[in-house]
Amino acid sequence: MPSGTAAARDESTRDRVARSILTNGPSSAAVLAERLELTPAAVRRHLDHLLDAGLVLSRDERVYGPRGRGRPAKVFVLTDTGRHAFHQAYDDLAATALQFIAKAGGEDAVAEFARIRVHEVEKRYRKLVDEAPEGKKAEVLAQALSADGFAASTQQAGAGEQLCQHHCPVAHVAEQFPQLCEAETEVFSRLLGKHVQRLATIAHGDGVCTTHIPGAPASVSPVSDGESARTAR
Repeated sequence: MPSGTAAARDESTRDRVARSILTNGPSSAAVLAERLELTPAAVRRHLDHLLDAGLVLSRDERVYGPRGRGRPAKVFVLTDTGRHAFHQAYDDLAATALQFIAKAGGEDAVAEFARIRVHEVEKRYRKLVDEAPEGKKAEVLAQALSADGFAASTQQAGAGEQLCQHHCPVAHVAEQFPQLCEAETEVFSRLLGKHVQRLATIAHGDGVCTTHIPGAPASVSPVSDGESARTAR
């Protein structure tokens, strides 16, 4: 049996492993070992403990786009119980209030409530995003979201970017009321000035909320009158 010091050290390391998954999204054992500067054997030992405790689960990595050869990698994601361990705000009162709004005013009333809720967020983020350089707007938005507890990051995706939110404080409420996610997506579109597309959400069982942000359209050189005339002949 490990000593008290060793047990505390193991608990601290398991917390780092779980927190790394929370912050960075679904992660393989190899990636976790590299990220945390641990041996693969140590990471697998801690993952086994987290699996037994019901704090994480293992699944095939979800690939958005063409899949390469071979079996998909195994990644680890936090369960609802694991998210509770990080004091996720599953607000039963909010869910009850939204249920009342839906019963009294219908789905349109819920959608209007969601738009009002995110409008305040949009006002707080607007100045930050507007002042950011064009190529940094999504990154600045991710930083603002992280400050609000969404553990957000960006990554390149072809000609565009993906905005990833690895934590959602209202995931259980959004599971019942997707209007919250829809209103948030509309805010992202307005802030970035682009038609963004939500690819995945924690509320619907994905390990991370993923929003695709298209890149700038390819520029087309203007055709001169002479070229137009030659083309017409």
